[in-house]
This record gives sequence, C-alpha cells and structure tokens, in this order.
Amino acid sequence: MKKLVIIIVMALVGFTTQAQEKNKNAKIVFEVNGNCGMCQKRIQKAALSVEGVKSAVWDIDSHQLSLIINEEKCIPLAVKKAVAKVGHDSDEVKATKEDYDRLHGCCMYERIE
Repeated sequence: MKKLVIIIVMALVGFTTQAQEKNKNAKIVFEVNGNCGMCQKRIQKAALSVEGVKSAVWDIDSHQLSLIINEEKCIPLAVKKAVAKVGHDSDEVKATKEDYDRLHGCCMYERIE
C-alpha cells in the first residue's frame, strides 16, 4: 500500500512539474494600431527590444503583431508596453498622449478613447 501511494505521489509531482514548463517558442498574436511602413518598422523594433522576443512581424493590413517569444524570459504584456512607449496602442496598453503625439503625421491612426 505504501508503494502504491508513493508511486501515485511521484506521478502527480511529475505531471505538475511538466505542466509548469514555459514554452521557449510560444506564438503570440495581438492587434497593434498603426498605418504604414514607418509604423511597421517602429513596432517591430520596439517588440524586438524586449528580451525574450525572437521574432516580431506586424502586418500593415490586418494590424496584427505576430511574435515568437521565450516565455521563460518575457510575457506579452512587456511587449505591449514597449510598443505603447513608441506611440502605438494595443488591446491592453494604450500609448500616452505624449508618445502618440511624437508619431509622424502619416502614422497618427484614429484612436478609440
């Protein structure tokens, strides 16, 4: 009976440890507001500046930022904050008025307040 209990406990510990592992190549997609090629370069550069971001591609037409990140080193919220710091809104983090106002005229997208 003791051996059975020990085996069950060990199995549960193994499953729990495995479930907590972070993905080193997690694919994340979220919307970021912008208009043009200059926005694309700025958004991608800001995203790539976050430690743990391996790839960042922003699609001009769909406004979707596609990331490959190491979840052991970063979280999506950190990327959203970096993108907001250069003037671009996402679903969770909005750029400050000052950061938005620094954008080039063609990059000023319509903001939803």
